[in-house]
Amino acid sequence: MTSQIKAGVVTGNDYLSLVQACKQGCYALPAVNVTGTNTVNAVLEAAAENKSDVIIQLSNGGAEFYAGKGFPDSAAAKVLGAVSAAHHVHLLAKYYGVCVVLHTDHANKKLIPWVEGMLGHGETYFKQHGRPLFSSHMIDLSEEPLEENVNECARLLKRMAAIDMSIEIELGCTGGEEDGVGSDDIDNARLYTQPEDVLYAYEVLAPLGNFSVAASFGNVHGVYAPGNVKLCPEILKNSQALVAEKKGLGANPLDLVFHGGSGSEKAKIHESLQYGVFKMNIDTDTQFAFAHGVGKYVKENEAAFFYQIDPESGKPYKKQYDPRTWLRLGEKALIERLSEAFIDLKSNGKSVAVR
Repeated sequence: MTSQIKAGVVTGNDYLSLVQACKQGCYALPAVNVTGTNTVNAVLEAAAENKSDVIIQLSNGGAEFYAGKGFPDSAAAKVLGAVSAAHHVHLLAKYYGVCVVLHTDHANKKLIPWVEGMLGHGETYFKQHGRPLFSSHMIDLSEEPLEENVNECARLLKRMAAIDMSIEIELGCTGGEEDGVGSDDIDNARLYTQPEDVLYAYEVLAPLGNFSVAASFGNVHGVYAPGNVKLCPEILKNSQALVAEKKGLGANPLDLVFHGGSGSEKAKIHESLQYGVFKMNIDTDTQFAFAHGVGKYVKENEAAFFYQIDPESGKPYKKQYDPRTWLRLGEKALIERLSEAFIDLKSNGKSVAVR
């Protein structure tokens, strides 16, 4: 039985304990890409309502948007937007009464400077507070040769481990595209990770610190017509079995991540939970939910978005066009969709947090 953890952002040993609780309980946490305080707060509210812990993450584009699209330096905006979001989550998460893993998403080769910039802020934060700013960062070098991928991840893991951080790596490619990372033009064989590659990564990284693996088993970013995506969770099972056998470890020694969770078959989601998956990324579905909630309101109150005062009745529309009104409806729609995700991942009611 995993001991309870103080509510708020979890790092270091608390992060490891939370991951083990997920794996032992055969449930996973949704990892939700956020773009501003509206989406951050909605994720925290949804987690609290469902009594579930959660993962909040930023892509490079989401971080840049957080800093403001008018920010004069795009590269700096990606770093400072992520740092600003992290401070926001650190300030508020504990009051929602759940544990939050704070993470950044896909960083390919050209985005390594983004990760290093965030690490610089994380190292400063660690000196001041004795814990890192983020729980983990993802390095996605799946388009590079295996050795280059793993060796670069090892270099960065050494730096992260020094401040009690974890790293997420990707082996094999997730189809589709997310914030400029990835491609639809991927050889089908690369969508399925080889267990031997996972073993190689384990042998290099395990001595250095904690890491999780986004192993591809047919995952694709986005939502596609039924039948267009063939998920094969048995790849996860085989990877776990190979590492356990070769290294003399117990069942499911790897911490595994499910990318491209939006639109996935629920049966495949449930099967993956048996194989050590503790995290499932969800972005496309939550983006659509937020937009749908706002769009429905706009359609029903169209005049309020063209006139401050109704041209026929003279009725003022201030309450209708107040951003707090329609943004809140976007938040509530996102919360509703996330509530479904907590149920799908079997994490609802299982928060290990104590206030």
